[in-house]
Amino acid sequence: MLHWERGTVVAGRDSWPGVARLRVRLEDHPGTAEATTAAAAAAADGAVIDALAYPELTGTPEPGETVLLNTNALRRGLGTGGEALVIARPDALPAPETPAGHMMKARYTPQQTMVDALDDPASPHHAVMAAAESLEGMPVVATDLHSSLPAVVAGVRATVPGARIVLVHADAAALPAAYSRTAAVLREHGLLEGVISAGQAFGGDHEAVTLHSALLGARHVLGAGVAVVVQGPGNLGSGTPWGFSGLQVAEALHATASLGGAPVGALRVSEGDARERHRGLSHHAGTALGRACWVPAELPVLAPVDPEYSSIHASIREQADSMILAPAASRGVHHRVVEVGAEGLGDALEALPLRLSTMGRSLAQDRAAFLLAALAGRRAARLIPRP
Repeated sequence: MLHWERGTVVAGRDSWPGVARLRVRLEDHPGTAEATTAAAAAAADGAVIDALAYPELTGTPEPGETVLLNTNALRRGLGTGGEALVIARPDALPAPETPAGHMMKARYTPQQTMVDALDDPASPHHAVMAAAESLEGMPVVATDLHSSLPAVVAGVRATVPGARIVLVHADAAALPAAYSRTAAVLREHGLLEGVISAGQAFGGDHEAVTLHSALLGARHVLGAGVAVVVQGPGNLGSGTPWGFSGLQVAEALHATASLGGAPVGALRVSEGDARERHRGLSHHAGTALGRACWVPAELPVLAPVDPEYSSIHASIREQADSMILAPAASRGVHHRVVEVGAEGLGDALEALPLRLSTMGRSLAQDRAAFLLAALAGRRAARLIPRP
């Protein structure tokens, strides 16, 4: 259940479109034995804490205003999502805005919100969406962690600078697309053509009822040359083979193939993760691509002749053979490992207008993680259909 608390807005913080970040002083609270981090302990003592509001849901709280908060993540000391969330502004109800359509997201929750979806009958794009049946060979990169998104974009741009890239924000992790500051920065710098929030996710530049219609919208409404499908921030894992939110990679590849696109799977790898199951090729990639995926996809790896090739990349290729190719082939699914050169990708990653970070590790600390994502972007760029 929700951990409700009440507080007063003290000040605003650095924000971006779709997200209002705040400093909030909590009212008297007895504290909690669950305070597992400094942030959680500060909250337990009734200090000023960090909070986040989505103006689309609540409007923008102002200093001095009372807010009702959900402090579940803060109290548990979670990393991603470890801020208080504004649920309501009891003394300042936002003015209602009625969309033309009837598409509801976060359905049947207290904060269900109505949006204008590309595929809604009231949408100006409905006729285009109703006629769209194929991706016409458009490459789609399906990737696991949200942190790989900018690297995929860098790989596309370094190969085809003018490529139109659309992000499809899947609903496996953070539902609000606006929560992704990464996507906001990429949009601000013109590196993404737009964001489509699919399924129960909301808050993108455009909305879609399903992952399939989001992909069709990327191609036929936004004119994408490449689409990237990834869950939002906050990848959820349970320590069990099938209980992780990144399994949606398989679903994205299925949708791509069913719509006549070119499926590209970005391999989740790491040379800096302390957990053995994620070192080299992650076991999540093995499950999603080797065991859950039922369509053939291209899997880019670093070419052995590339100067950056090292033992970690040799290990990744060996693991891909045993963890993905062999189990997939035993089910009649024949993925294709594609060797891709990394020329210029290092500079492209360094030139991104944001700091790369995955599980707290920087580009310097886990170069392979970002390079493999960039290779997937480069391969997708080379698959863009010519007019």
